[in-house]
Amino acid sequence: MAEQIPDLNASVRTGTGKGAARQSRRNGNVPGIVFGGETDPLPIEIPFNKLFQLLKAGRFKSTLFNLKVDGHDDVRVICRDVQRDVVKDLPTHLDLMRLRRTTKIALFIPIEFLNEDTCPGLKKGGVLTLVRPEIELVVTANDIPERIQIDLAGLEVGDVITISSVTLPEGAKPSIDRDFVIANVSAPSGLRSSENEGEGEDEVESGTEAVEEAPTSEE
Repeated sequence: MAEQIPDLNASVRTGTGKGAARQSRRNGNVPGIVFGGETDPLPIEIPFNKLFQLLKAGRFKSTLFNLKVDGHDDVRVICRDVQRDVVKDLPTHLDLMRLRRTTKIALFIPIEFLNEDTCPGLKKGGVLTLVRPEIELVVTANDIPERIQIDLAGLEVGDVITISSVTLPEGAKPSIDRDFVIANVSAPSGLRSSENEGEGEDEVESGTEAVEEAPTSEE
C-alpha cells in the first residue's frame, strides 16, 4: 500500500468556458475541474511544468492525491481524464474526482515479478511472457496498492500464471469476473524448434515405413 498520499497543489481558476481555459494555458497552466462528492464542481489550474513532470513519472491516473487549493479544504482526488493536444500530445485539460476514504474505484495496478533470478523455468532458458503488465482492480480509495507482486519461485517451463493464482491485497478484487492469464513461462525458441523438427522427422519415418510395407501387402 502507498505509505503517503502525495500532495497536488492547484489554484482556483477564474472564470469558466473555453475563453478562460485558453487564458489559463497562456499563463503557463493547465486548466481542470474537480467534481464529485456533495460539493459543486471547482474549476482549477495547475502549473504546466508540474503536471508534465507528474505525467512523465507515470501512474498519474492510478495515483491518489491530496488536493490542496487555497481557500478550500484538502480533499482526496484521483484523475479520471487528461485531455491532450492532438498534435503535440501535451496536456490541455484534466478532470479530477473527489473521493471518500471508503469510495470504491476501478484502477489499473502494475505487476511486479519477484525471484526471476531463481525461477527454475527461467534458469533452464524459459522466457517470461507477459500478457498483462497491469490488471484492473476494484479497490477502496484509502487502500490503493502501488503494485501487485507475483512470486516466480518454483515455476517451470510451461507454467501459466492466472489471476486466480495471485494473492491480492485485502479488499481488492478484479474488475473482470472470470479467470484470466497474466503471464506464462514459455519454452525457449531453440527448444520449440527442436521439438517441431523431431515431430517432423517422426512423420517422415512413419510415412517411409508405410511405403515400404505397401508392396508386401500386395504380394
